[in-house]
Amino acid sequence: MRKFLGYILSPFAIVAFFLVLVVFQPIQWISYKAFGYSAHKKSVDALNLCLLSTYYILFNSVKFINHQNLPQGRPMIIMANHQSLIDIPPMIYFFRKYHAKFVSKIELAKNIPSISYNLRVGGGANIDRKDPRQSVTELLKLSTRMKEKGWSAMIFPEGTRSKDGHVKAFQSAGIATLLKKCPNALLVPVAINRSWEMARYGLFPLNTFTPMTWEVLEPIEPGTAPVDELVKLAEERIREKVG
Repeated sequence: MRKFLGYILSPFAIVAFFLVLVVFQPIQWISYKAFGYSAHKKSVDALNLCLLSTYYILFNSVKFINHQNLPQGRPMIIMANHQSLIDIPPMIYFFRKYHAKFVSKIELAKNIPSISYNLRVGGGANIDRKDPRQSVTELLKLSTRMKEKGWSAMIFPEGTRSKDGHVKAFQSAGIATLLKKCPNALLVPVAINRSWEMARYGLFPLNTFTPMTWEVLEPIEPGTAPVDELVKLAEERIREKVG
C-alpha cells in the first residue's frame, strides 16, 4: 500500500523538490553577490527547510533529536551515517546555527540548480576522489576556515550511501586531515534512521509514511585517543542507534 501511494504522490513531491531548487538558484545568486555571506547563508537555510518540507507531501516525517549541549562558536566535525540523498537537507537545516559546511564530491558542484551554487560559494570542501592531493588541499582549506571563523564541517565517513540502512565501516582519513589544522574541533556523531526507506525503490516511486530521525549522539573530545579510535567510537555509537 505504501509503495502504491508512492506512485500517486511521488510526482507531486518530485516536482515540488525541483521547483524549490530552481526558485532558490537566483535567490542564492542575488543574496551572495549583493549582500555577501550572511544573506547567502540565510537563503541556503530557507532552501533546505523548503526541500525537507517536500518530504511531507508523501506523508513521511522528519524528527530531529538533540539532547546534547553543543557549543556555538567552537568548530565541530559532524559525522553521520549516510542512507540516501534525503539525508542532506535536514542535516544542513538542523545544524544551521553552527555554520556547518559539507565535505562533498566535486561532481555535485556543477549542473544541479541551487545545490551546485551553494557548494561552490558556501565555504565547504569539494573533493575529487581520484586526486588525493586535491582532496587533502580542499580539506585543509576547510579546516583553516573552521579554525578562523568557528565554522563546523559535515562529513559522511562511510564514503558512500548505504542503500539498505546498514552502517558501513567509517573511514578516518578525511577527519584526520580536518583535525590537522583544527585540532580542537569537537567530534559529533549523528545517527540517521530510516531515510533509506523513503528512497528504497529509487527516485520513483518514493516511499510513503516513513518516520525518519536524525539524532545527535554524545560528542567526542579530540586528542583523547588516536583519530582512528575516535572515529571507530563514533561509528559504534551510531550503529547502536541505527541497528
